[in-house]
Amino acid sequence: MAQRKCLECGEPFYGRSDKKFCSDHCRNVHNNKVGVESKNLIRNTNNRLKKNYKILTELNLTGKTKVTRLKLFDKNFDFHFFTSTYTTKTGSIYYYVYDQGYLELENDYYLLIRKNID
Repeated sequence: MAQRKCLECGEPFYGRSDKKFCSDHCRNVHNNKVGVESKNLIRNTNNRLKKNYKILTELNLTGKTKVTRLKLFDKNFDFHFFTSTYTTKTGSIYYYVYDQGYLELENDYYLLIRKNID
């Protein structure tokens, strides 16, 4: 058997030909480092989407509600995070966070709607 060096700590070790780490600890440390930035981006985006969803759900108890932009801002709603859009034939754009949607109206008002998912 050939002696190899651990990809994480650099210590020499023996073992199977496809083994890359000297221990479970080194393997876990190495794999936790891989893709940390992309994992953080995904985690932060999902957290923002969850927060937006919670805000829309709290404000839209009836399934169709009209609220002001200020009310959304007061609850820290972030208009940059949504999961999909729907454009009507007339060109109106509904933004959705999962099944909760909103449509910008005139005079800083928004129509909040809940999409029926069957």
